[in-house]
Amino acid sequence: MSIKKQFIKSKPVCKVTFSVEAKEATNASVVGDFNNWSVEDGVLNKLKNGTFKGVFELAKDASYEFKYVIDGEYVNDNEADSLKWNEFAGTQNGVLEV
Repeated sequence: MSIKKQFIKSKPVCKVTFSVEAKEATNASVVGDFNNWSVEDGVLNKLKNGTFKGVFELAKDASYEFKYVIDGEYVNDNEADSLKWNEFAGTQNGVLEV
């Protein structure tokens, strides 16, 4: 799993690329505060090498909780900026700082 951040000088956004290696998986999404935890809005595209990848424009100077959903299973990114306990979910979520 990896996260790449590209700040855009002309806009108050950051292009964030989420990548997940999941060769055996059928589908993967990234869900979080930035897309109302919507699996449909966070769909990642599967590449020929088995990696799922997607680019999202997120507002700068913000912090977002997020997780991946890989074949219906919620997974944290080990490269998240930090982890945060979420009372509603009863588990930790990854945190992305942009």
